[in-house]
Amino acid sequence: MGETPVEVLRRWEDHGAVWRALHVSDAHAVVELCTCGGEPVERLESSDPELIGFLREREDASDRRPGG
Repeated sequence: MGETPVEVLRRWEDHGAVWRALHVSDAHAVVELCTCGGEPVERLESSDPELIGFLREREDASDRRPGG
C-alpha cells in the first residue's frame, strides 16, 4: 500500500519543500507541491477525508497566528 495523501504532504515538508492548498471542499482537495523555493512541481488531488480535515486544520491554525 502506498502513502496516504497526508503522508505525502508530511514527507514533502520533512524534506524542506512546501505545498499550497489550491482548493478544499467537503468532497475534494487540490494541493500544489512545490520546491523549497516555491516553484510548482506537481499536483496532488484527492477526495480523502483525512486530507481534507488535515488541510482545514492547517487553515484554522494559520488564521490564529498573530498577524495572519
